[in-house]
Amino acid sequence: MAATQKLSGCRLPPLPTIGEIIKLYNLKAQKQLSQNFLLDTRLTDKIVRQAGNLNNAHVCEVGPGPGGLTRSILKAGAADLLVVEKDMRFIPGLQLLSEAAPGRIRIAQGDILAYKLERRFPANITKTWEDDPPNLHIIGNLPFNVSTPLIIKWLEQMSNRTGIFMFGRTRLTLTFQKEAAERLTASTGSRQRSRLSVMAQYLTTVKSCFTIPGQAFVPKPNVDVGVVHFTPLAQPQIQQPFKLVEKIVKNAFQFRRKHCRRGLGYFEH
Repeated sequence: MAATQKLSGCRLPPLPTIGEIIKLYNLKAQKQLSQNFLLDTRLTDKIVRQAGNLNNAHVCEVGPGPGGLTRSILKAGAADLLVVEKDMRFIPGLQLLSEAAPGRIRIAQGDILAYKLERRFPANITKTWEDDPPNLHIIGNLPFNVSTPLIIKWLEQMSNRTGIFMFGRTRLTLTFQKEAAERLTASTGSRQRSRLSVMAQYLTTVKSCFTIPGQAFVPKPNVDVGVVHFTPLAQPQIQQPFKLVEKIVKNAFQFRRKHCRRGLGYFEH
């Protein structure tokens, strides 16, 4: 792959719109899979901008669906884009996009919760943990039903420097239900402070980027959506094994906030 080619501001050849792709392949969002399509290219472009400079970057997109965010990633100049899609119905539309951007898209059908991302990127992009992050990004408009277990999985890999974090401090730009986004980014003392806040913030710098109104999605969810960017810290705020931190934090937050000390009392015996 010619990773040195100038890809910034890449233009794709004329393609059917995402709405036309949905009609062409008779794609309907499945409620049981928490699928919601984002068709507005201004919003998908805005999500991608939060990831930073993608010129000549390696990118993994989680759950591309009909490919709206995928197009924005390609336009931003990504040289190597791995898309991981669980739903086979979306593969033909993604293949059409792959043909329009030859050599730049790899399509994998699979469940991101079990998928071995570290096997799909070259070792030569690796940076030491203390160095700047590698030119590798994870971007995704995540289905609501996998967003929390997925970020917890990635936080554990981050702590252990395994999985996609074998390459260094890989950055993530992801969507969550607004409430989950607020918990992830909540500061100390905030009413939204939670287990998710502590687990994310002891390992990463978490940035709340912007909120997308629910009506921007098809079908419209009952909630708004928050875009969150994560950069792993060179040194975690807590120097303890992930499972131990997770256990302590879980117990601390299992009671209502004013009774939080009761949860911590578990560890005093």
